[in-house]
Amino acid sequence: MIPYKKGFRCLGIAESFRRGIPKSILCGVVMRRDLVIDGVALATATVGGLDATEGVLAIYRSLGRSDINCVMINGCIISWFNIIDLRRVYEETGVPLISVTYEESPGIEQFIRRYFGEDEERLRLYRSLGPREEVYVRRTRARVFVRYYGMGRREVEAVLNAFTTHGRVPEPLRVANLVARAVLRSLPPSGA
Repeated sequence: MIPYKKGFRCLGIAESFRRGIPKSILCGVVMRRDLVIDGVALATATVGGLDATEGVLAIYRSLGRSDINCVMINGCIISWFNIIDLRRVYEETGVPLISVTYEESPGIEQFIRRYFGEDEERLRLYRSLGPREEVYVRRTRARVFVRYYGMGRREVEAVLNAFTTHGRVPEPLRVANLVARAVLRSLPPSGA
């Protein structure tokens, strides 16, 4: 699964949201190892909801591709505490998965309780994510934090090194975020 061939494909998924607009925009970009983009799909998630997992799965399914070697997600808590069930995404797609974040954090359980009270489903999803691992991206000398399924740490490092050309954000995630932001900006202020 190590991405040496230029045909190795990563589906990068990122989102953009704005408080006051009820839905966030999720974008999935399929990018080859040689950084050629050969697929894009969109979905939505409810800001503050619990449907981000369905949005991620909708992107994967809408592409209808069997040549995706890795799914990479820009964080697993998106759209104002809408938590992606990483294990479910991995199990339903059968594709190795990496969730990437960029800052150290003591956790967010206290914020979930502050904004959502004793939302047991949200707390269960958050706790099921487990700890993150720090990974050093040699190519750019950057430090990121990851959760992953279906691959080992060495493979995670190889994928991140293959797709991170500068800074900390891997290219599939950077491009997906740019597209999601552009789509969100094109919506009327009400988000309709």
